[in-house]
Amino acid sequence: MLINPPLSLYVHIPWCVRKCPYCDFNSHGFKHDSQVLPEDQYIDRLLRDLELELPAVWGRRLHSIFIGGGTPSLFSPQAIDKLLSGIRALIPFEGDIEITMEANPGTFEAEKFAGFRHAGVNRLSIGVQSFNPNHLKELGRIHDPDQAIAAAEFAQQAGFKSFNLDLMHGLPNQTLKQALTDLEIAIKIGPQHLSWYQLTIEPNTLFYQQPPQLPQDELLWDIQEQGALMLAKHGYQQYEISAYAQAPSMRSQHNLNYWQFGDYLGIGAGAHGKITRLDLNQIQRTHKARHPNDYLNNDWSQVRNIQAIAKDELAFEFMLNALRLIDGVPHQLFSQHTGLHSQTIQPIIAQAIQDELLQDEPDRIGPTQKGSLFLNELLHRFIDPVNDLDKDKSSIPITNL
Repeated sequence: MLINPPLSLYVHIPWCVRKCPYCDFNSHGFKHDSQVLPEDQYIDRLLRDLELELPAVWGRRLHSIFIGGGTPSLFSPQAIDKLLSGIRALIPFEGDIEITMEANPGTFEAEKFAGFRHAGVNRLSIGVQSFNPNHLKELGRIHDPDQAIAAAEFAQQAGFKSFNLDLMHGLPNQTLKQALTDLEIAIKIGPQHLSWYQLTIEPNTLFYQQPPQLPQDELLWDIQEQGALMLAKHGYQQYEISAYAQAPSMRSQHNLNYWQFGDYLGIGAGAHGKITRLDLNQIQRTHKARHPNDYLNNDWSQVRNIQAIAKDELAFEFMLNALRLIDGVPHQLFSQHTGLHSQTIQPIIAQAIQDELLQDEPDRIGPTQKGSLFLNELLHRFIDPVNDLDKDKSSIPITNL
């Protein structure tokens, strides 16, 4: 039986100074010296967007807010204050709500950190990517290593008790020593949370059209293995494939809600949402027009798209998120957050345990180390289990999840 999971809000601000060659997010270059951002118009549109989403979530409170992009820190503190004040007037917050905002380390953005804190942002995610000037240049980043370090200092001075550093590895021509040096610098800064992930080449990016020379698999493995040991030695606990926190209380509550198949409203150009509709006994996906001009100017019938997730896609959708977590999720979350009976996936669970891809635990569904390494193969097993169950109900084991 479906229940309402925690509810989050994602706010997308699509502009950035320059599109990075590895970025496949919905971002659009903006020249600060020759253009004026339509802050007021865009925030008015965001709040109207949220108003139109509210009938699907009446009576619920926001568990977390994430302001992403693009580069949200291009907006002024006054604009972010208007945004958060408007959201607060439309939907109630939980008392300990986490409000995260992505920011770039350039001085232009970092100077405004205190203003963002005053507006109500209580967690920053700073896109450092590397502390090596050559790698920053290859990645198309506009900041230098000193600005990256200064941004973290600004965050601490502004009163942020929690902030995240985004750091990449497996960069073009990167050596093991260079990757570990990046980590050493990040650890010395002392963020409460680190997102440390391998660069991947995505379609619709400049790197896809003009692939750089990336490290070989053997070197990538050495970087991952030695980097994980270094993080653990300094008290960073891995709780997701690329997420490390100094303590459970420092984990990203917004991302945890994603990974546990929670609900989230998505507002802004190209934003996506996922909402449980108990009144309709279904889970709905929403997405908004991608281009800022379309989002700002088109009729809402052209901006908003809502559709139910097909029943035969729910198991895969759930596992696509849950199996990213190192410790997995409680068994009961599958039924509660999908509305499907646990028997739907019992044969798959049993076989994956036998193949040493899932942990053999009575109360949780979680990947083994092998399962994390072969996650795509493991996830593929959960495609369309509903129809497989209908075809052969005799294959259901007696054991319960």
